[in-house]
Amino acid sequence: MTTRDHGDPGDAPTIAPPLTDVAEPRRPSAAEEARTVAASTNTATLGSLSSDGGPWASLVTYGLLGGDPVLCVSHMAEHGRNLARDPRASVSIVAPDASSDPLANARITLAGTVRRPEGEQLAAAREAHLAAVPAAKYYIDYSDFTVWLLEVERVRWVGGYGRMDSASRTDYAAAQPDPVTPHAAGAVRHLNDDHAAALLDMARQLGGYPDATAARCERADRYGLDLRVDTPRGWAVTRVGYREPLGAPAELRQATVALARLAAGR
Repeated sequence: MTTRDHGDPGDAPTIAPPLTDVAEPRRPSAAEEARTVAASTNTATLGSLSSDGGPWASLVTYGLLGGDPVLCVSHMAEHGRNLARDPRASVSIVAPDASSDPLANARITLAGTVRRPEGEQLAAAREAHLAAVPAAKYYIDYSDFTVWLLEVERVRWVGGYGRMDSASRTDYAAAQPDPVTPHAAGAVRHLNDDHAAALLDMARQLGGYPDATAARCERADRYGLDLRVDTPRGWAVTRVGYREPLGAPAELRQATVALARLAAGR
């Protein structure tokens, strides 16, 4: 039996390339995607270094201070002792998307070093953690618990199969979480259930697939929609962007109506 790697020719499904230009291909940057994932939950897997230098993974909760995770851990836990001894650490965060395939979910790794904030920054970090993890009010002031700030130095974002990128600390710190994506699930279902014809028009007229036979919305963000399209040449995922970025979830309906009218030539 011949062992094959997933990169070998023929292993991957055929992705149909666009036939025309995508009208507005803009999508969130890796830094924006990472900030959105970081803001989407309050749990992560912490990677720290044990006394023998070996890796140690553990579940932690966190808040965010300017994009940097704020941890509150006990010295009674191994990861708490690890951080006190060696500040190098990372967190792996998975977006809370419902999917039959966990590897299709968005996730990030944030790596850097931890330090104990002081003064006004400690107060801000404490409040950030409590805002994200209300249950921490029962233990955050215990003497064996320490508030740590993970200063992010490396960022890696994976958006699912074939979608991944890195971001610099500067770009990550400057980015903002997407205001639309966390609240768009209902709108995406509505588009797919009630407006399949409009999505097909968008794919054909704006998304670069005039030969599309079906289109389904996979995601909405501040810049536009991700559409999965079927064509006689195979399937693909394309982009249909808004004319202007959205600033709030309430703007999503009007923006998608405008796209539908544009695609229909109205």
